[in-house]
Parts: sequence; C-alpha cells; structure tokens
Amino acid sequence: MFTTAWTAAPQLPSEGFTPNWSREGFWRQSLRQAVRLTAGGGRVRVRLSHAYGHSAVRIEGATVGRTAAGAAVHPGSVRTLTFGGAHAAEIPPRGELLSDPADLAVAAGESLTLTLHFHAATGPATFHAQAFTTSYRGTGDLLTDSGGSGFGERTESWYFLSAVEVDAGRTDGIALLGDSITDGFGSTPGTDRRWSDALADRTGRPVLNAGIGGNLLLNDSSWYGEKAVHRIARDVLAHPGVDTLVVLLGLNDIGFSETDEQPTYKPAPVVETADLVDGHREVVRQARAAGLRVIGATLLPFAGSDHWGEHAAKVSHELNEWIRYAARTGEYDAVVDLHRALADPDDPDRLRPSYDFGDHLHPNDAGYAVMAEAVAAVL
Repeated sequence: MFTTAWTAAPQLPSEGFTPNWSREGFWRQSLRQAVRLTAGGGRVRVRLSHAYGHSAVRIEGATVGRTAAGAAVHPGSVRTLTFGGAHAAEIPPRGELLSDPADLAVAAGESLTLTLHFHAATGPATFHAQAFTTSYRGTGDLLTDSGGSGFGERTESWYFLSAVEVDAGRTDGIALLGDSITDGFGSTPGTDRRWSDALADRTGRPVLNAGIGGNLLLNDSSWYGEKAVHRIARDVLAHPGVDTLVVLLGLNDIGFSETDEQPTYKPAPVVETADLVDGHREVVRQARAAGLRVIGATLLPFAGSDHWGEHAAKVSHELNEWIRYAARTGEYDAVVDLHRALADPDDPDRLRPSYDFGDHLHPNDAGYAVMAEAVAAVL
C-alpha cells in the first residue's frame, strides 16, 4: 500500500512571485528538482500533474535518486522510472501521470531528487510557484548526470511534480490546507523549515503540504490558485494515506481587499464573517465525507501588515471566535489557536516580534516551529 510522503499543489502557469519557467516550459532540456520526504519505504513512485495544460506533455525519460549537494545526486542511488513499463510517456492535458514503483529505500526526512527529460516542447508548464528550494535546468538528456554539472540554470519553483509516494503502508497522514503561511513563505529557503516540515519531524507522521501562496478560501485567482473549497478534492482528498486535515484559511479573503499595492490581488470581493464560516463548513463537509478528522486553526495576528484594516480586523476577530468554539459545537473535531500561540503579549493583534519574518504577516523559522508544536498538541 502506498502512502503520500510529499505534495505540492498544482498552479496555473504565471509570472509568480519570483522568476520561473512555467510560461515558457521546456524543450530539449532536463529538469531536476528535489523534495523532502515525510515518510519512508522500500519503493517510490511519483505523480506528475498537468492540471492546467491544454495539450499533452511528453516525458522522454525520468530518474530518481538520493539528493546530494546542489544539483548532484548520489550515483549509486539513481533509478530509472517507467510509466506502464515504458521509459517515455505523456501527461494528458488537464490530467496526471503516475509512475511505476522504483526500488529505492528512502527514509522520512530524506531528500529525493527527480530528473525529467523533455525533447519535444512542453508549452506552458503546470507548476508550484513557491518551492523555497532550488530546482535546476540544463540542455539535453541529463538523466544520469549524477554530478549535476550540466544543470546551469536555477529557479525556486517545482514543475509538473505534485506528489511522491512510498510503500509505507501508512494511513496516518496529516494534510495542511492553506495559503502562503502553510506554503512556507518567510522560512529560510533551502533548509526545509516550513511548519509542515517541523510538524513531520515532531510527530513522525507523513505530512502533506497543500498550501499555495496567496490562496483564497472562497475565490479563484489567476496567480494564487483555485479556491480552496474546490481544490481540496485534488490537493488533499485524492492522495492516499491521509486521515487528518488541518485548515488554516481566510486571511487573504479578508486582507486582499485592504490593499491596492498588488494588482494581482484583484478582484478581491469584500467578504463578511458569514461567508467565511460557510466556506469553512464546506471544507469540513467534504473532508468528513472522505472519512477525515478535521482540525480548524485560527488566523494568525496580522496587524501592521498590508492586509490589515478596520474591516479586516473586525472579520478576523469574528472568524477566530467562531473557530475557537467550533470544536465545542462539533463543527470541527478539534481546534488549534495559532493566533494566541504567536501573538505579541503586548499587542495580541500583532505577531510576536521574535516570530515575525518582517512583514507582520508571515512567521519566520521560529514562528513556524511554534505553529507545529501547537498543532501537534491537538492531533
């Protein structure tokens, strides 16, 4: 039985927050990307997504191996991936492709590297904008380039790769559905210090990160993904081995209407507390229908950020009060009060300075560790 050991939520090709290759895609190139697993096993397989593609993408070949420094992989660990027994395969438009299992023993906390070779032009590539780790690109077939010297270009996004699964036979996975805070914005790039990583280390359980920077609970966005009430089916419920969902959503729904600094936030309808409560209830309904235990998380303090304003303050306070009491009413199975865990004792509407990345909205590594500790306590 396979268990999901790592995930990234697919996104529409876009400019993103930092330079990336999603709109241009790949042609006569190899792509190398590394991910940190949260479960181990003796065999691995990968799931490739082209959820936002209009034509098939042909994979000429693929390999996996244990990550070494930079773009390098440990030579003795490289395994060729097949798809239905073939080395080459196509990811269908708006679909996905699952590899055959490859014999490679991996451990929880270990990093796995996937290399894909594209000969034909892919066109725009379904991707995940914010990886907070480096991916690499080079010319030609570099599937067995263990030293990584052929990979001269780099980016901080993942492309096509949406999941890694291992034959752990576990059914205790924890999925995190959220926005940039769940995605890991503010953590130190290249160090795997998102709160999903910290939670996996603390609990010893598989953790699936279904965060997308800028994501909204109630509305779709060209840059920030499909609304969470819709994408939960693909990004959480479709993955094997999950039994618990943690929901941390609503901050962007509240805050995007407070700022004119980012045109990508528009349109951003002004939402009321009742709208967000209905959205949370819909997420819970879908998760429980799939047999999951569902934990609600209060929104973090964000006064002083570009999301803060009079209406944002009112709605966030009201939503957090509803979430706090939702476990008593049975609307959530449990609740974790992240607002109180990360609040400045001198001003509860603000992040504690020692947890603040610097924008008064996102935690830093220390703040993410506190979040993981708080969530672990209610699992």
